[in-house]
Amino acid sequence: MTPQQVKTRFRERGETVASWADAHGFPRDVVYRVLNGRTPAWRGQPHQVAVALGLKPSPSKTTA
Repeated sequence: MTPQQVKTRFRERGETVASWADAHGFPRDVVYRVLNGRTPAWRGQPHQVAVALGLKPSPSKTTA
């Protein structure tokens, strides 16, 4: 899913980015930065946000 598709989904549901962030326990500014492409979601909280939004696949857990 692309950031634009996520934003469209929010609009269709009548949900705000801020309310989604609050409901999922993420800082609003981090969610906005990920959606607007200002923060690379490679690791840490931005990565968790991208996975939760469906922008990135959930990391697979491997065992050695």
